Amino acid sequence: MLDRTQVENSLNLIRPMLNRDGGDVQLIDVTSDGIVKVKLMGACGSCPMSMMTLKGGIEAKLKADIPEVKAVEAV
Repeated sequence: MLDRTQVENSLNLIRPMLNRDGGDVQLIDVTSDGIVKVKLMGACGSCPMSMMTLKGGIEAKLKADIPEVKAVEAV
């Protein structure tokens, strides 16, 4: 089972990069089947590259830090 605190701690390592571009990420849910649901905020919410940020940045970092993460989805 994924630990919400562990996910939040990993997201905190990503936040400074998002903040530099005027964006942020909010943890919405961590499901029992390894799905992390997040909300992209600020500039990240409206950026045309947001899916690349989500999959190539946030999801990759979370999977590297927490092997139990199966996917990251924007809500």
